Amino acid sequence: MTDEFYSFHRSEVLVKYREKLRVGVLDKLTDSKTVVDVYTPFAETPFLRGWKSAYCSDSVRQFRITLREFLNKTVKPQVEGLHESGQDPPDDLYGEVARMGVIACRVGKAAMPWFREDKLFGGISPKEFTHFHELATIQEVYSIGSSGVSDGLGVGATIGLPPVIYFGNSALKKRIVPEVLAGTRRICLAVTEPGAGSDVASIQTTAKLNKEGTHYIVNGVKKWITGGYVSDYYTTAVRTGEPGHKGISLLLIENPKSSDEGVITKHKIKTCYSAAAGTSLIVFENVLVPKENLLGKEGGGFKLIMANFNHERWYLSAVGSAGARTCVAECYKWAMQRKAFGKRLIDQPVIRYKLAEMTAMVECLEAWLEQITFQMDSMTPMEQFENLSPSISLLKFQMGRIGWQLADNAAQIFGGRAVTRTGMGRIIEMFKTETKLTAITGGSEEILADLAVRQVVSQCDKAKKSSQEAIVLSRL
Repeated sequence: MTDEFYSFHRSEVLVKYREKLRVGVLDKLTDSKTVVDVYTPFAETPFLRGWKSAYCSDSVRQFRITLREFLNKTVKPQVEGLHESGQDPPDDLYGEVARMGVIACRVGKAAMPWFREDKLFGGISPKEFTHFHELATIQEVYSIGSSGVSDGLGVGATIGLPPVIYFGNSALKKRIVPEVLAGTRRICLAVTEPGAGSDVASIQTTAKLNKEGTHYIVNGVKKWITGGYVSDYYTTAVRTGEPGHKGISLLLIENPKSSDEGVITKHKIKTCYSAAAGTSLIVFENVLVPKENLLGKEGGGFKLIMANFNHERWYLSAVGSAGARTCVAECYKWAMQRKAFGKRLIDQPVIRYKLAEMTAMVECLEAWLEQITFQMDSMTPMEQFENLSPSISLLKFQMGRIGWQLADNAAQIFGGRAVTRTGMGRIIEMFKTETKLTAITGGSEEILADLAVRQVVSQCDKAKKSSQEAIVLSRL
């Protein structure tokens, strides 16, 4: 019966109906409500597999487990329907996720002073929140079964809200931050344009002060803006001055939700993953934006955008690690249940080699991710940008390369099911489709690789020059 079952169904079918079933083995029945997957090799991070960690505390473990329980109960039942329909997560679901603190935890440490509840998942207080809790949040949110739905549940806030918190004036922050964290309003980051992606310095959207000097008049087009379709606020890169990076500023633009007010977000963009992410084209036509909505200084937006991108690239690396581990776990499950030529796939040497290669990649990626995360906890966002940018860029580069190799191996292991959007190969088909998306967003991997090397060479040149100047001064 077990062989017949696994010929037609994924093991998650047992999870779906587990309230009516006893799941386990005959001589060693286990608690069917256990959250951590202890039966599938490498399905969990080393810390959750029982290894000691130099980075993660028990509070991170408990935080992660209780967060997973919440997502499994509240979000996961709706994921497949939202993914296939492409509908935006409904307000009641989004509001529940926000009230429980998931949006705040995704935004990270910057959001904690603004979160109105005393406790987060696992009973920790906002003051105890670290980048490892944030990492756990990202990995759990992106393990629910659809990156598109995960993005629709607040990814806009993770990249659109921090610039408001760090660089907005006091009145702006008091008005905007609480309502975004409460889920009553949504925000996104609007930088990319049809003619300017990774080349941020080439953006064309303009913002010119009116005669009174009280408002900016914004005109331009933004494209591929995740969450833009449903957002109330746009943290927007605009050109306030000369060509190049010195003429760029950052503005918070408010959407009056009326097409005759100059902000048009009617056009969803169909991408390789679910439309539930709300990816859209945004058109600004003579939009009046109060001067007080300027984030930072006029003409100083480029550095703020780059610092914000730095954290986004770390975030995307965490997203990629979650997808990579899920992919590996799915391959182990399938290889241990699928029989071909009279024996399980896992008993074929060529399959074991592929699994070994995939496992090594994922474990190395996780180790590097944790190492960088540990450094982040002792730095401000600007210090992270100045000191960790090359490493984070290379981490994201490596994540993209690994994802591509994992997708190829997984497709070979699953065969025809890897190109089927439903059934046992659904997760692999989705990962294979989405992995290139993660490699492009936040800066394409070729540009990030070049950027990282140029940055470290520049740092070495500066250090060398400083050392030579010190030698000359000592001789004088």
